Order: sequence, then structure tokens, then C-alpha cells
Amino acid sequence: MNFLKKTLGVALTLILCFVIAGASAGTTITYMASSDWVMDAEMDLGAKFFEETGITVDYQIVPADQYINLLMTKLNAGECTDIFGSQGGRFDIVTQLNVEKNALPLSGEAWASNVDPLAAAELSVNGVLYGQPIQDVSAVWAVAYNKQIFSDLSLSVPTTYAELKTICQTILDSGITPIYECVSDGWHHVLWFPEMGVALEKAEPGLADKLNRNETTFAQSTAALTLVSQIKEMADLGYWGDNYMANTYADATKNIASGEFAMFVANQGFPSEIHVAYPDFPAENIGYFVIPLLDNQILNMNPVGPSRFVYSGSANADAAKQYLAFIAQPENLQYLVDNVPKYNALPYSGLQNRYSDEIKAFYDAYPVHGTVYQTLVKYLNPQWMEIGKELTAMLQGDETAEQVLANIDRNRADQAKAAGDAYWQ
Repeated sequence: MNFLKKTLGVALTLILCFVIAGASAGTTITYMASSDWVMDAEMDLGAKFFEETGITVDYQIVPADQYINLLMTKLNAGECTDIFGSQGGRFDIVTQLNVEKNALPLSGEAWASNVDPLAAAELSVNGVLYGQPIQDVSAVWAVAYNKQIFSDLSLSVPTTYAELKTICQTILDSGITPIYECVSDGWHHVLWFPEMGVALEKAEPGLADKLNRNETTFAQSTAALTLVSQIKEMADLGYWGDNYMANTYADATKNIASGEFAMFVANQGFPSEIHVAYPDFPAENIGYFVIPLLDNQILNMNPVGPSRFVYSGSANADAAKQYLAFIAQPENLQYLVDNVPKYNALPYSGLQNRYSDEIKAFYDAYPVHGTVYQTLVKYLNPQWMEIGKELTAMLQGDETAEQVLANIDRNRADQAKAAGDAYWQ
């Protein structure tokens, strides 16, 4: 009798799955994300998903400098896409996204238990998972450098800001632009600030906790002022070249491969990206060192990255969840790792990573790890593009470093009050 009940239960489950799949066929689900979040390999999987289910995925890719405002407008209006992309972060998904209202719980999905625990924690509220990681979060933003240029000029990896300036000047004197920076995208030049939260925390232990309790501000931090001033100094000394305001992130591989630039702040998939685009440039010719502003020698880790969320108001929620389940199949995740040059791994169990000996050596060189401030400090990551505007104003001479920090503090306070944070009442 028990066997009969069990068999009947399995049969009913299979019938239900077929009914759901059949009902979804012919459906189009919309998926909105910022540029550089949905890779070509994922779109290839989207085509395969259509072949298997009859469900079309309409990828709506928005320029990075417009994305957050558009997303918040759609969420606030109650008219978001079926799936929306956003950065994770245990603070931000509550205060900015309000995921308990705007996203569907995903803890019950079959793939949820395979998500890396650290990544899952940054996508959960009260133990409930709301997001699915999109990209490789094992990599860090560090200085990628052309080893041939360093060798030709007899340069060593810098361990202090003073040493960084010295090698930059040597490179500049040789006729090569030391650092490729791209302000026009609005987000990349921001990395120099929150990624160095690891150095701020070492210089002023407990700073993140004090910021989160509204017991201090960035403007009161001597280390933060030094950090922002060093960013300005690098540009003023010509180490970012003449066109850093107009440079684009999309051209980074081309410009580093050309040999006209020596360094670029990048993830560890960058060498593969260059080699794929320019096969004559060996991936092994790129080395890494941590950003040495504030004399930093701590590896800046971040378990947070772009993630997929299913909109709570979606009329196609079942189809959207089917897409997430399809992407999370081990063979499809491995396909992404193997076919997206900038990925070395994805935060799911059971996958094979692609770390080169060079990358392994880079990680091994920095045994002390710290968490970046866009994850550690509340109300910082949501204003990423605003920080970009503040830093741009400083680079153009329209604001001082002190004003940049004061404006970051003001924006954090505004967000905290809007979120009803008790520390700001």
C-alpha cells in the first residue's frame, strides 16, 4: 500500500511538472540587468532554454550609469520586469530593494542549497534566500599589470603608495601611460575608494561598525581623506593619462593589449578576456598585486556580486523560476565558467574552477584578507554611481576631497533616514 502511495505521488508530481511546463510554453519572460552582467554565454543558454521549454527570455540590458535609477523607478511603480538584476548585500537588499516585498523567496528551489554559504548569506533576509548569484565573486578587484613592461623597466610589485608613484613615474617617463582608467562609465573609478575599506579598517580599527552605528562619518576619518586625496593625486600627476575622463571599460582589453598602458584595476578573469580578444597576447603576461593606496597589503574580498531576483509582482513567476532553475543546473553553470573569459569560478558547489598558476600565486601572496566597504558599511553600495559623480567632480577640480567625503556622508544619512534606521533617528 505504501509503495502504491509513493508511486502515485511520484506520478502526480511528474504530471504537475509537465502541466506547469506546458502552461509556460509560449510565454515571454523579461529580464532587466545592468551592462556587463549578462554574458553572451548566458544568452546562449537562454536560447537552449527556449528550445527545451518554449519560454522566450527578453534580455533588457541597461547602461550601468542609468540602471539603478531605472530599477528603483520600476520597483517603486510596481511595474518591474519578471526577473531583475541587482547587486546583493545583506544590508542593501533590505534597505534599497526591500526584497521581502519586491522579490519572491527562493529558498525552496532545488538549486538553493548549492549556493556558496557566504554568497547566500548576502542574498538572504531572516534566513530566507531571495537572490541567485550571477557572476564570479571569488575574484577581487586588484591591479592587473603587464609583466613584460615591468620586466623591461626593471620594476617590482609595489607594496606602498610611495612605491606605486615611483613605478608610475618610471613608466610615464618611458612613454607609456601607467594606469588605464575609465571615468565615462561612471562606476569603474569608484573602485579605488570602497575596495580600500580593508585599508581604512586597518588604519582605524572598528571604523565600519562606527559608521554603521552613526557614531562617526567618513569626513571625520583621517585615513579616508588621505585615500581620496591619493586618488586625486594619481590623476593630477598624469598616471591615468590624458583621456581617462573619456576612456571606456569596454576598451580596457584593447588598450592593455596594445602595450600603451601598463596597469588596470580588474578581476582575475581579465587576462583570459585579453587573450580571447587578442590571441597574440598571452594571458600569462598579466600579473596582479593588491591596490596599494594607504600602503595596503590586505586582499580585498567581497562575497557580494550581481544577482538575479524574481519580481514579486511578476505574472510569469513560474516561468521565471524555471529559468533560474535551468541556469543553476550544474552543466549550465559549468558552461558559464568555461565560456565566460572573466569567470574563474561561480559561487555554487560541485563546479570546476579555472584558476591559473599565476592567479593562485597572487592569492597566496596575500594571506591577510578583509571585506570591502561596499559590503561592510551600510548605505554605501547603493550610492555607487553617486560616489562616481562626486569623485569625477573632484578630478575636474569642482570639489575638494573633503567635500567628496561630506557628500558621501550626507547621502548615507539620507538613505538611512529613509530606511527608518534607528541609529539615524
